[in-house]
Amino acid sequence: MWIVAGPAIFSRFSTFGITVVSQAFIGHIGSTELAAYALVMTVLVRFANGVLLGMASALETLCGQAYGAKKYEMLGVYLQRSWLVLFLASLFLLPIYIFTTPILKFLGQEESIAEMSGSISLWSIGVVYAFIVSFTCQMFLQAQSKNMIIAYLAAFSVSIHLFLSWLLTVKFEFGLNGAMTSTILAYWIPNLGQLMFIFHKCPETWKGFSFLAFKDLWPVIKLSLSSGAMLCLEIWYNTVLILLTGNMKNARVSIDALSICLNINGWEMMIALGFFAGASVRVANELGRGSSKGAKFSIVITVVTSFGIGFLLFLLFLFLRERLSYVFTPNPEVAQAVGNLSPLLAFSMLLNSVQPVLSGVSVGAGWQSIVAYVNIGCYYLIGIPVGVLLGHIFHMQVKGIWIGMLFGTFVQTVVLVTITIKTDWDKQVMIAQNRINKWAVVETQESNNRSSVA
Repeated sequence: MWIVAGPAIFSRFSTFGITVVSQAFIGHIGSTELAAYALVMTVLVRFANGVLLGMASALETLCGQAYGAKKYEMLGVYLQRSWLVLFLASLFLLPIYIFTTPILKFLGQEESIAEMSGSISLWSIGVVYAFIVSFTCQMFLQAQSKNMIIAYLAAFSVSIHLFLSWLLTVKFEFGLNGAMTSTILAYWIPNLGQLMFIFHKCPETWKGFSFLAFKDLWPVIKLSLSSGAMLCLEIWYNTVLILLTGNMKNARVSIDALSICLNINGWEMMIALGFFAGASVRVANELGRGSSKGAKFSIVITVVTSFGIGFLLFLLFLFLRERLSYVFTPNPEVAQAVGNLSPLLAFSMLLNSVQPVLSGVSVGAGWQSIVAYVNIGCYYLIGIPVGVLLGHIFHMQVKGIWIGMLFGTFVQTVVLVTITIKTDWDKQVMIAQNRINKWAVVETQESNNRSSVA
């Protein structure tokens, strides 16, 4: 489990550090810039992140199960199919980034924040396309437990980003443009390294570009759509929190404080997402290998380990409170608001240590469509209504909204635990074997057709 989860945690932690570093430098440029960057990164970029990461997680299921079944040549074809599907999906996202300012004004955001957000969102288009290469290459490599290269590249990237951010925003005083230039470079540098590694160091699973990538796309599209729905509903959940906060009194301080909390929470979430990757890869590998016992054992070990780390962080952030905020802003009013939200931040971290791991189990088993329905019910029919009730009707403001949404996450965690415990894992092995055999037949037929033509 640690062979996958260790590098995955480090690489996700480092990659999310790009956002944190950018926010820290932008926060010292100005309050409006910080609020605008928070809106773009936690609403628009997280929106794209949800769509593309969700759709790319279909590759995690396919590659993980195929690798477990030793159908190595199928991984490269799945990677290329995922590139095609995600590129087409990204085209539908572009209008959101082009028309960010009018969209945010329509949603009731302050005019100055909406205008600044429009400029930042245009820069963010480069980040969106970096996600396509990043997510798919990571899942391709993780399925083979070859993700140490991802960790090395992520560490190099965040180090370069820290230096370039200082150079362009402090030394040369390019301000926001300098910070965003460094951000884009930080996302693309590791992508180039991952592609070079795949092309030259994965001879069993990468056989070169193939026309098979254009064949039998519909099963990949269906699984990608259900995967996208599952993770999008989950990632957008916090996005709603930011949007609801933007309509409250003293919105700038509220958004600044909440964005700091959510970024700290998001950085900690990278640890849980590392275990998400570990759970999905180990479960998929074991199901592809035909071992239901191995799949169940992987789930127990991953959940217990992740929860133990989450509990330690829960205690840590209960004591740190507003001290963390001064990394991002010199504003004492924002720091006080962060201190008030710290207990909720700590409880979020505790829930984050279990819920993403169970989502990873669902990806490994291919349950994305089931979890999508669970997310709709728990997040949007329970969490958000309770949050709006507490925040607006009972005037608890940001705290009320966050408490309601934490309640939705808690309900979702309970449901996923119940589903996982009651699952017939021998039946899941049969489903995985049937999926692999079905697609393997298609690949064999296409290979025979090429040989006949030759």
